[in-house]
Amino acid sequence: MIPRYSRAPMTEIWSDTNKYNIWLDIELYACEAMEQLGTVPKGTAKKIKSKAKINPTRIDKIEREVKHDVIAFLTSVAEYAGPPARFLHQGLTSSDVLDTAFNVQLSRSSTLILKEIDLLLKAIKKIAIKHKYTACVGRSHGIHAEPTTFGIKMASFYEEFKRNKARLLLAQKEIDICAISGAVGNYANIDPRVEKYVAKKLKFKPESVSTQIIPRDRHAVYFSTLALIASSIERLATEVRHLQRTEVLEVEEFFSKGQKGSSAMPHKRNPVLSENLTGLARLVRGYALPALENVVLWHERDISHSSVERIMAPDANIAIDFSLARMTNVISNLIVYPENMKKNLNKLKGLPMSEGLMLALTQKGLAREKAYKMIQKNAMVVWQTQEEFIDVLLKDNELKKYLSATEIKKILNLDHALRRTDQIFKKVFK
Repeated sequence: MIPRYSRAPMTEIWSDTNKYNIWLDIELYACEAMEQLGTVPKGTAKKIKSKAKINPTRIDKIEREVKHDVIAFLTSVAEYAGPPARFLHQGLTSSDVLDTAFNVQLSRSSTLILKEIDLLLKAIKKIAIKHKYTACVGRSHGIHAEPTTFGIKMASFYEEFKRNKARLLLAQKEIDICAISGAVGNYANIDPRVEKYVAKKLKFKPESVSTQIIPRDRHAVYFSTLALIASSIERLATEVRHLQRTEVLEVEEFFSKGQKGSSAMPHKRNPVLSENLTGLARLVRGYALPALENVVLWHERDISHSSVERIMAPDANIAIDFSLARMTNVISNLIVYPENMKKNLNKLKGLPMSEGLMLALTQKGLAREKAYKMIQKNAMVVWQTQEEFIDVLLKDNELKKYLSATEIKKILNLDHALRRTDQIFKKVFK
């Protein structure tokens, strides 16, 4: 991922230096296990660790010659560690190191992402509670539907990101897996107790059966979860974008001092952060498909998944980490305009409360279809004349046979429409 959309802690996880350090840890853990089993001289791992150095430049140079990254790594380590290094990689295959290290990177990434989700949840909860009773119109098909509150809107996003957190915790368990099982995964030249030892050191679980690689259905779950998180970010960003439109202007991204909205039009204040998040979400979702395609490999292994993962793993994790932090910033600094919400809610002169009237008529004994037609007839007058709905209704003598003026006014009152707000908040925030 380009630096523009990268943050240092996540980028560090996917750096070559960090990757090689994880490789060395895995090799040393395996060596320690073999020492306990008596297949490697006591103290070997300690000797290697005291002298070994990670030199990415040297590893790259060796790899250009041998065309194999793990061999290049082992060769470079041996140059520093000397003769004891011959006991590294005993009975292991490259995938044991690569796949286990890859999962370590994914697990550490998910830990950072979970922290960012928590920060976003905190920001959404704060704005939801602040605007619990801030009335606004709900929209379906982009058209005014029924009244709601801005707090309820935000509560729906809060609940969605809670689900995303739960999904990511499950996905993290899917990839907290270690495989040290040798070529084709049958432990022919390595004791399964080595795998168990390495897994314990990493706080992972050993893979039940790994062929020669850790099965990629696990990773497909992980990247599909990132795609879902990206979609939730985009849904929230899209809501901000729509509500910031000039003719709506119910909310607005914070516009900092000195910020410019357009190179041509000095008046512009654009929702650029939310638009940016929409674009990044497309990118992250795009990685779900190759992750699914990586599940299908030839026999015990091939490397068709490798090139895909080298690109998508750092990019998807870095992009999600950046996106969550940016979304938190947008919500934490969001400017809310309650007066504009009220103004927009009143644009249809009371029509958004039409359902309550229809249902009240059914309670009076009318068939639903007849009740619907009676209310719709009056609603269409409002659309055409822009009269207040209450005035049109009170002129309908047929309607007044069933509902009194007091009953009609009560149903058209906002308190009627929003009377369940507390119950919703209790369900969400408990």
